[in-house]
Amino acid sequence: MRINRRHFFTAAAATLAAPSALAAPLSRFGLDAANFGVRPGAVNDQSQVLQAAIDQAATARVPLMLAPGVYRASGLRLASGAALVGVRGATRLVLSGETAMLTANKADAITLTGLTLDGRHITLPANDALVNLTGASNLRITDCVIDRAGGHGVLLIGCAGEVSGTSITNAADTALFSRDGLGLTISGNTIHGSGNGGIRVWQSQARDDGSSVFDNRISKTFARAGGSGQNGNAINIYQANNVVIRGNHIRDAAFSAIRGNAASSIQIIGNNCAALNEVAIYSEFAFEAAVIADNIVDGAEVGISVTNFDDGGHLSAVHGNLIRNVGSRRVRTPLSQQGIGIAVEADTTVSGNTIEGAANIGIRAGWGTFLRDVAITGNVVRGSNYGVAISVVPGAGAAVVSGNMIGGALRAGVVGMAYKDVATGDLTKGGAEAYPQLKIADNQIS
Repeated sequence: MRINRRHFFTAAAATLAAPSALAAPLSRFGLDAANFGVRPGAVNDQSQVLQAAIDQAATARVPLMLAPGVYRASGLRLASGAALVGVRGATRLVLSGETAMLTANKADAITLTGLTLDGRHITLPANDALVNLTGASNLRITDCVIDRAGGHGVLLIGCAGEVSGTSITNAADTALFSRDGLGLTISGNTIHGSGNGGIRVWQSQARDDGSSVFDNRISKTFARAGGSGQNGNAINIYQANNVVIRGNHIRDAAFSAIRGNAASSIQIIGNNCAALNEVAIYSEFAFEAAVIADNIVDGAEVGISVTNFDDGGHLSAVHGNLIRNVGSRRVRTPLSQQGIGIAVEADTTVSGNTIEGAANIGIRAGWGTFLRDVAITGNVVRGSNYGVAISVVPGAGAAVVSGNMIGGALRAGVVGMAYKDVATGDLTKGGAEAYPQLKIADNQIS
């Protein structure tokens, strides 16, 4: 086919005008944002050119590479396949408006890596976040820094994937919030200075979630929005079933290190928790099945509480935990509810735990009539007023207390309780026969 001069220039003009993924040079690493006019250090807002670069890279399914430097932007939308890649610690996106920095809706395979996102403490709309993603499947957020968010740091709604190796600091509300998630992996992150919560994994109704929350470091969690426990928790699981929380290092929370609320089949294993201002590890309200094992608690009002049999909460195993320095931390909490190492209510084994310095009670079973089938065996309790306390009010259920070592109990080894009041003498010395639902045997009291 002969190509004359006129046909040649017409074809060339059409090629230059047509948008395509090849409009910018493609290296083996992806598309360079600089080829779209994105300039590090520019004083003006770069949202428009950044958006064009993001869209073209997503269409081509290649990463968009951002060089070191500062980029001012807001309201950037991520489509399926969007991958933003920066130089860790050097590529900084600074919020320029009063909305989320990055958003997505029903997008697949989003990747954010090596980015620093700075929210500048600009107040975001209610329930918004610096990174706000909905329906994102196969998500990856890795090796990022998310700082000074004026709302949540990261909000994931109906998402699946992974958030790992990321630092989220000084978020005004929750650092990382998953709602109606689909089995997220949240691992190896560092979270500090959260306004109301460190990590939240919530479902809008009780159902399977299947997330794993492990090996994170969480410190300085506040409860700036107040409340009686819905805020101020380093890790909070709500109505999300089959969640595993393992190996996290947690310090200094206004309320709990780990709080499972109506969360069934929860596993809380091998976490290191200190300086908590309420119950360190909580499984409460309408749950079925909780394993709380091999955790360390150093400093809290109550070490571990498995409670709310009145609301259906039951069935748990509490074993191998080490709890120390449990006592009064807040003046507003009644003294009868402070200084308890482990408190349980229904269908529970409490075994192989070591408790030292629980100011009030080492292990408590039941509250009023809310006691059913609790076995307290093979524990070591030292330095409490009462080693073990069991509810003995009419209607309280059965309990076994055997094979425990109780040392240095200031008032008694094992006693019966009527709600907050001690109702018996030391049952290891006599009187247990008055309570046929109890079996108290073979405990070593020193």
